Order: sequence, then structure tokens, then C-alpha cells
Amino acid sequence: MHQEKSKSIYSKDVILVMAASFCFMFGTMFNNPLINGYAESLGANSVLAGVIVGIMSFAAMFLRPIAGNLTDKFSKFQLSFIGGILIFLGIVGYIFAPNGELLLLFRIINGTGYVLCTVCMTTWIAFLVPRQHVGAAMGLYGLMNALAMSVAPAISINLYDKIGYRQTMIIPAIATLIMLVSIQFVSNHAVPKPKPASSKKKFKIISVNALPVAILTTCFGISYFITQADIVTYVNRMHMNVAVGSYFLIYAVVLLLIRTFLKNYFDTVRFGTWFWISFVSTIIYLLLLTYMSNNFMMALAAAGMAFGYGVIYSVLQSTALLLSPADEQGLGSSTFYLGLDVAMAFGPMLAGVIAKNLPGREFYLVQLALMPIALVVYLIWRKRLNGAIDHH
Repeated sequence: MHQEKSKSIYSKDVILVMAASFCFMFGTMFNNPLINGYAESLGANSVLAGVIVGIMSFAAMFLRPIAGNLTDKFSKFQLSFIGGILIFLGIVGYIFAPNGELLLLFRIINGTGYVLCTVCMTTWIAFLVPRQHVGAAMGLYGLMNALAMSVAPAISINLYDKIGYRQTMIIPAIATLIMLVSIQFVSNHAVPKPKPASSKKKFKIISVNALPVAILTTCFGISYFITQADIVTYVNRMHMNVAVGSYFLIYAVVLLLIRTFLKNYFDTVRFGTWFWISFVSTIIYLLLLTYMSNNFMMALAAAGMAFGYGVIYSVLQSTALLLSPADEQGLGSSTFYLGLDVAMAFGPMLAGVIAKNLPGREFYLVQLALMPIALVVYLIWRKRLNGAIDHH
């Protein structure tokens, strides 16, 4: 039954959807660092293992527009439930897969569920809060995602060599079950208002208004996903004496502090201010990682990444929704995530090329080339991006 939107962003429904979003993201991100080694342990060669790792992001790029259009037509609860079931089936499939070929199939099933949940839950949160609080809500939602994305890999990396791949993968399966149960208690299922037959919309691939958001998401996201996948290898290759296992923990703590202290500003400060903070912070953390020689520099780099990628992530997410019409919130959300998928798919691939040709400290230095691209995109569309806050 459709209810009135809550005036607070901390309603029971919002908290339940936030918790569910943490659980599904935890369930998906938990397995990412394990899949490569697990595929090889099942007999897959390095090429097939690489395809198995990357297929989820590539599948997501093609499925995003479909998920965006479905989200604007159907109940967010129904689609999130279907997405959760697919993630659960994918993870259970990992546990029982006898070979790499079947692992690839279950990876696609997991990826399909992941696409549905990311688009639906972002749109569901925006549906549950007043439009003038979308920025704060996306800040909190982004924090849940960021914490899951940093905590899950840390647990899985430390656990699988103690109890084995299959037993470790039971944990994300349980997390996904918790997500499926928690959304049953959400009262507002976010059912779109029925449209008259005369106003049926054509299938759209992206929200044109949110296109600059998608490009900026890719520009800022590539270095983040390269760091997520390669920072341990980079530190080992450069023989650095730093406790790199703490990097993403420091990132998560700083991000938590940022979001706590700045939560009320996400709805009132224009896009340009956040862009410049993130732009400068990204340059600083890439330089710190380039010349890193001790734990203090590593901690500063992690904090810089929190102010860089961590801040701009939720700002871009809310801006995509604000720039999209009310009946295209799903499409706006899927456009934002499309930019993220491109970064997630091509970042680690790009890292492989860089590492092969520039194996030294240039590994992070060359990533600074993304910043002029981000600057040009911002300068071209700055009027539209800065005006998003007026669409509350």
C-alpha cells in the first residue's frame, strides 16, 4: 500500500532498506577478491579465471538500462526481492560449482541480481524521503555501500585461507538471506503511480540529463577500483614497508567521520564545491600512493581517497537522481551505476596494462591523467550540475 513519504530520513522503512543495502552489497563484494583463486582451484586457466572475475561488471553494463526502465515501472520491493534471490542463488552456486564453466554461469546470475538491487534500492531510498533530503539520504546510503565494500573484502581475504573457499562463501549467502528477510518489513513498497496508456514511454538506455554524472563517476571510480584490486600487489612489488591491510579500514573510518559531520550539507551545498574538494583530494592521494614510504603517508592517502572518491560518490549519486524527472528516477540511478560499472570493469584491466609497461612508481602517477578529463566534463556541464540542487 502506498504511504506518505517520511519527513525524516531516519524512518523505519529507510533504516530497513539501508540495512538491506549493506547486506546485499556485503554479499556481492565479499566474494570479489576470492573468485580468481577459487576459479583456478576448480581447474580454470588464468584466461577463463579473468573472464569469470570480470563478467559481472560487463554483464552489468548491458543490464543497467533494462533495470532502470523496470524500476520506473514496477514496485521497488518486488524487483529488490527478485534481485536478492538471484544474488543468493549465484552465491550458493559458487559454493557447489564443480568447474569454472558453471562458476561463470553463477557469476552472471549474481551480477544480474546485483544490478537489480543497486538500481532499485537507490531509487527506493529516494522514493522514501522528501526530495529536499535526497542528498543526505544518498550520503547515508553511499556510506552503507562504502562500508560494505571495504569491510567485506577485508573479512574474506583473512578468512578463506583458514577455512577454505566454500566454507567462507557461506557468510555472504547468509548476509543475502538477511537482506531478503529485512525488506519484508518495509511498509512502503514504492509502487510507481500508474500512467495513462497515452503517455507510455519508450525504452531509454540512459538518462541524458545524468550523462555527465556517469562520465564523472567513471573518471573518479577507475583509480578507486584499481586501488581496491592492486594496492597489495603494488606495495609488494615496490617492497614498501607499510601495513597495507589497514588501508581500506582507515578509508572506511574517515568516510564515516566525513558523512557524520557533513551529512546536513549534502542537500544545501552546490555540486561545484564537492567537485573541487574531491578533485584536489584525488590528486593528493594519487601522489601520496606514488611516493609512499611509511604508514603515515599510507594513512593520509586513505584519508585523501575518502575525501576524493568517497565524497564525490554519494554526491554524484544524488545529483543523477535530482537531474532526472520524477518518473525516471530508476533510469537516473542506472545511468550513475553505468558509469560505476565502466570503472569497475576497465579499472583493473587498465591496471594490468599499466603494471606491465610502467612497473615502478609511475603506476599511480599515470592515473592522474584522469583528472583533466574530469575537469573538462565539469566545466562543460557545470551549469547543469550546479543547478541540480534547485530540483528538490
